[in-house]
Parts: sequence; structure tokens; C-alpha cells
Amino acid sequence: MIRLTELALPLDHPESALRAAILERLGIGDADLVDFTVFKRSYDARKKNTEIKFVYIIDLSARNEDAILARFEKDQHVRPAPDTAYYPVAQAPSDLTERPIVIGLGPCGLFAALILAQMGFRPIVLERGPDVRRRTKDTWALWRNKTLSPESNVQFGEGGAGLFSDGKLYSQIKDPKFYGRKVMHEFIRAGAPEEILYVSKPHIGTFRLTGVVAKMREEIIRLGGEIRFESKVTDLLIQNGRVEGVELASGERLNSRYVIMALGHSARDTFRMLQQNDVFLEAKPFAIGFRIEHPQSLIDNARLGKYAGHPALGAADYKLVYHASNGRAVYSFCMCPGGTVVAATSEPGRVVTNGMSQYSRNERNANAGIVVAVHPEEDFPGGPLAGVEFQEALESRAYTLGGSDYCAPAQLVGDFIKRTPSTELGEVEPSYKPGIKLGDLAPSLPPYAIEAIREALPNFGRQIRGFDRKDAVLTGIETRTSSPVRITRDRTSLQSLNTRGLYPAGEGAGYAGGILSAGVDGIKVAEALALAMLEDLDSTSGAISGTPS
Repeated sequence: MIRLTELALPLDHPESALRAAILERLGIGDADLVDFTVFKRSYDARKKNTEIKFVYIIDLSARNEDAILARFEKDQHVRPAPDTAYYPVAQAPSDLTERPIVIGLGPCGLFAALILAQMGFRPIVLERGPDVRRRTKDTWALWRNKTLSPESNVQFGEGGAGLFSDGKLYSQIKDPKFYGRKVMHEFIRAGAPEEILYVSKPHIGTFRLTGVVAKMREEIIRLGGEIRFESKVTDLLIQNGRVEGVELASGERLNSRYVIMALGHSARDTFRMLQQNDVFLEAKPFAIGFRIEHPQSLIDNARLGKYAGHPALGAADYKLVYHASNGRAVYSFCMCPGGTVVAATSEPGRVVTNGMSQYSRNERNANAGIVVAVHPEEDFPGGPLAGVEFQEALESRAYTLGGSDYCAPAQLVGDFIKRTPSTELGEVEPSYKPGIKLGDLAPSLPPYAIEAIREALPNFGRQIRGFDRKDAVLTGIETRTSSPVRITRDRTSLQSLNTRGLYPAGEGAGYAGGILSAGVDGIKVAEALALAMLEDLDSTSGAISGTPS
């Protein structure tokens, strides 16, 4: 296979033009090109008012490949294609009686369980919330009726926090083994659109993702796995520094010496349980801020120029960074084109926002988090859970500022910059449900964050014309950008530093940020656990574990 990169074609090129461009670039005849696939397609919008081009990475097979590669030896854009296939690292013996436990069925737990099931390890998956259908109903109850279900919401339940988001599937993680391709292939097998394999910023969309997750759950069960919903883990069973099982809220105990802790970033009660069990934890940085909303047409025009609205490009996105004079970094986070701002709390008496888009991305507004990085040493000094307490205090304050009924505090950008409370909306209609309460956002965050965002918004307006328009809406608050805790693990074994057999994984453990990276981390941890189980077979009696005691 040969990989051809930086192959540029006009935006409206016919399908046949791609094959012709490959032949021309390599200087070969049509009969010499056996087959090709698009590995990646992005677009170059640097000349958005003259011509936007698609830029391709192509993997192809051809006759006389060695001769072609030799001819292009000095051309960095013609190289052997890497092997991106996934190869299981282990296979469970047919008589294996031990069963690993996976805690959490977000993206990380989902892929950890799937990989273990595919290798024959028959995992038991424990999810504190319900399945996607019930969870969706409960989440809408908060958005429409201000009724919160603490164990079934945007944060908890099948699919994890990533379910009610844009379904974004891109990441900047290093992925030398192409685990990200495995994630994409499994999503496609479960019903995701095939384009996620090659578009530059793939996404599935919230409602489409729910069906994908449900099908993957069915596949885990078909392969011998067991999934238990509404099964909250309230304690770990630890002896001599080794995990021996878990205890559920019901009082039931499950014995297993191999436990993947695939928590979400909002599992605060579980963090506290781990601390009580002396599992090694550390506070880590995260970010706090607001959601900002603009008309999607404003972003499209700024980013795509005369090509705004072109069906091949879809809704435009953005990524912004600014370093404020007080030393704080302000940046856009989780940008949702053509989406909505949603209520994302999982706890009574607190307000948290997040962004969500459907696959079509055709809602009237664009939204993104505008957030400020915060650090344990300077912003929330204390123990490993000081960041959790910091988040809780801010979210409780936002609840009060919003009227103590799960409405969110909000302010127009122009008023926020002028330090004037907002009293009425302009043309931009906020999408947050159950609703907003206009006023002054300054009391909702620490002064250093408020000042940094005030300084950043006009700068962002110079990067994207109209970004700081007076009637753009800021909705508070965004606090759960990532986990405030790291459940630190050994770099080689991927086990907890001081609790053998416990495998911290994913976003809640501080090792991922988003669906793709969480899925990749789930694969890594599943592989590490499987290899450890097989290695331990030589030194154990084969006693049954993973069964009720």
C-alpha cells in the first residue's frame, strides 16, 4: 500500500476527478491503479473568498509499488502506507473462570468492555445510571420540566457524558497504534456514518449516537459480557494493597481481582469513596467559564467567506486562544456548530452548562465554552479533591444566580464587557433549557477568570468578526471541562500506583478528554488487564471471581 498526502482538488470536483488526480500525481496509467481509499479529507479555507479546496490523504494499491516508491524516494508526500488494522493482544482460555469488572459505561468503559468481550474475557459492566432510552427521557425532564434525576442525566447513564454532546470524534492525542481507527470502525459497525473514518473533524450527533451505543452494548452481551444498569459501586474490596472486588449500593458484593475504573469526570461521590480507601489520587488542572452563543451564520461567514452554507462544508467551527495580561489562558472549548446549550448538572442545587449538536448541525446558533485554565497550586490549594470542592461551590452559586430552579445566569457580551447587568435580549436567542435569567455574571466566577474573559472577547472579535457582538449571549457556568482529579496509574502496567488490579481509565481518571481519546484509553487499559490476567494464571489457583459472594 502507498500513502499519498496533500492531494488538493476544487471543492466541487466530480467523484471521477479524485482517481484522475491520483494517476496524474503518480504518473501512472489507469490500469496500474488497483484500488484506493480516502484516509482523510480536510479543507483549506485560507483563501475563503477566492477558492476553498479539499485536501486528501489517500491509501492506494498499485502495480509495481516498489518502483513507484523508488521513483518518489525524495517526495515526503508519497510513502508506504502504515498498517492501521487492529490486532488483539490476547485471547482468553475457554475455561477461564475469572471475570473482569468494568465500572462505567461511558466511551471508555464501553470500549474497554467491548475489547475484553472480543478477546473472550466476558466482562461484567456496572453502570450507575439507566440505559440510553430511559436516560434520554430523564434528561429531557430536566430540560423541559426542571426535574433532576441525580443518577440519570447528562453525566450519568449508558453512553456517559459524551452521549449528550456533539458526538465529536477527533482528538490531538498521540496514537501510534491507530487505536482511534478501531474506535471509528466499531462505531460504523454499530450504525455511525462511514464518513467518520475520513472527514477531518468527524461527529455523529447526540441522537444518532444513542442508537450506536445501544448496538455496541448488545454486541458486548452477545460475546458473553454482562451489563448491569442502575448498579452503583459504593465501595472497593481491598486486601493487602490488591483489589478483590466491589460492593454495590444494594449491598451486593462482586469478587474480582481485575477492575477497570472508567468513571466520568462528575463521579464526585466515587472520587470520595476512592479517597476513603486510600487509592492514590491527585488534584489536576481543568478550566472554568461560560457558554457563548452566536448565530451560526455569523461563524459560517467569518470562517468560510463566500462558501458559507456550502453543503459539502456544513456548519463552520472555530478554535480560539488568548493569553490575558493577568497570565491566564482563555480558550474556546467543545465548540458545537449549529447546536444548543444544555443543562448538564448531575446534582441537586447546582447549575452546569454544556454544548450539544445533532448530526445535521442545523440549529440557528453556534455555541462553545469560553474558559479559563485553573490550577491546583494557585487556585484551589488543598488535598486531592480540592478541585471538586471548588467546582461544587461555583455551581451552587450559579444555581442561586439563576433563580434556584435550574435556570442559568446569563448576560449579553456587550454588557459583560461594559460591566453592566443585562435586562433584555437582542437578536440572539439563547437555546439553554429550562431557561436563563439575565443579570450580571461577574459574581459567578473568580475575579481573575472574569477579567481574563473580558479581555479575551474583543481579541476574539478581531479573529472572528462579530464574535464580540453586543447581543451575543454568555450563559453560566461551564465547570466540568475535564476531571479535577487524576487517579494516577503506573505508566507500564496501567494499574493504580498503590492498588494492584485497579485500572483507572478515561476522562474521570484524568487520562482522556472527549469520546475518541476515552475510547482509545479504554482499549489500552483492556489490553493491559487482559495480558495481566493471562500472566497471573500461572501463579493463581483459578478460583472463580467476578461472581456474587
